[in-house]
Amino acid sequence: MKPHVLAIDQGTSSTKALLLDAAGDVVSRADAPLRQFHPGPGLVEQDALALLDSVRTAVADCMKDTDPRTVAGVALSTQRESVVLWDEVTGRPVAPLVSWQDQRGTERAARITGTGADREIRRRTGLPLDPMFSALKMAALLDRHDPSRTRGRVGALRLGTVDAYLLRALTGEQVTEAGNASRTQLLALATGDWDDELLDLFDVPRAALGRVVPSTGPFGTLKGLEPLVDGTPVLAVMGDSHAALFAHAGWRPGTVKVTYGTGSSVMTVADTPEPAEHVCSTIAWSTDRPVYAHEANIRSAGRTLTWLAELLGAEPEELIGLAAGTDAGDVTLVPAFGGIGAPWWDARAVPVLAGFTLGSGRAQLARAALESVAFQVGDVLAALPGLRQVVADGGLSRSDTLMQFQADVSDVCVARTRHHELSAAGAAHLAGLGLGLWTADELEERADSDLQAFTPGWDDARRSSTVARWHQRLGAARDLGSPEGPSTSGDRGHA
Repeated sequence: MKPHVLAIDQGTSSTKALLLDAAGDVVSRADAPLRQFHPGPGLVEQDALALLDSVRTAVADCMKDTDPRTVAGVALSTQRESVVLWDEVTGRPVAPLVSWQDQRGTERAARITGTGADREIRRRTGLPLDPMFSALKMAALLDRHDPSRTRGRVGALRLGTVDAYLLRALTGEQVTEAGNASRTQLLALATGDWDDELLDLFDVPRAALGRVVPSTGPFGTLKGLEPLVDGTPVLAVMGDSHAALFAHAGWRPGTVKVTYGTGSSVMTVADTPEPAEHVCSTIAWSTDRPVYAHEANIRSAGRTLTWLAELLGAEPEELIGLAAGTDAGDVTLVPAFGGIGAPWWDARAVPVLAGFTLGSGRAQLARAALESVAFQVGDVLAALPGLRQVVADGGLSRSDTLMQFQADVSDVCVARTRHHELSAAGAAHLAGLGLGLWTADELEERADSDLQAFTPGWDDARRSSTVARWHQRLGAARDLGSPEGPSTSGDRGHA
């Protein structure tokens, strides 16, 4: 029997499963939706047991017509900075999952910044001190469930990103994949391991964390994930954005991947782990050695559309359709829900809707929401050196309107993949390389053959005035959230 690779993509809004054959083609797919909960201002949680159940459901549905003995191995991609706290003995979560979108670490971050330690955190981890990253969430969970750190110090309570939680639940192993670990602010890029001084600073015991392993493991073998055979190996694990970059054959210099998901990730490989101005440095993946990347994270992309859809009693697809047939006019939406991400990194920024009149309707609001995604991505692209090609994936990339507007406002060709399950595919591609099912050259050829290009169509004057209006209103969003009050300039510069 020819081998298959089963890819599991555990994301914010759903868990997807893809079964790939030995040629790399998708044989079957399934998905199971997930809910988010907002128990208070700035708080975003998910049910960790429901998340595990969604994995089981997606796998069972995907495998219903396939002999499980043909699965040579499993690949896993996951949402990244989200955190789960679980009991070491039972493996059961003792608290809800704290989402990457959660802002409960804001006050602790301000205290750390007041000591000046944020600069050393950035130097060691490649990441600016921000509530999005895992360490502040981990500290908050321990403050509530183990304030003395007594259980954490002896490993009776365990903390981890979603990959670590799933690996513990499905294999019994206590490990964290290197790329996911690099998103916690507890790992030093220079060593590729947990950093004792950072652990002390955030008050997270080393014993509460699993050991850091490469993206190809070892991760152990599966137990009880029906209908897969017990003993099926987990061959590859990657963060979802990292896996999408891999699926684009993004190891080639100058390729910038933009994932248009709930949030957006803009990522490109880097020669060194040295922090870059305005963007993060991270481990993209690690096999025989770490591959580093520069990345910018945008908190609200697709989430802006779902928020507006909920507000208007519509479906996101309906709003995307409305946006395609209209012009936003002077309406601008700055979706600073929980602050604004890269390249500004301003946690105090607040949402702003400007330029609307009594004549503005649902279509203009929908268009402004869609354009806000491209404006944010455009700011990041302008900050990245060595840009040669922009490749796009994620659910929102299906919008021709968004892709064309991105090309126009950023003055760059945007190449959209025709496949929209890039995170699962990328993890599967890494697993298949280890099995010898395909080569890196074959993966590059496949990635290049799946692209549809959108080329810029605006002149410089239109582009400049449009971006200037966005920056003026972005400046207003930052000023309104600043304790110092409004500044004298419309744009307060990079954080």
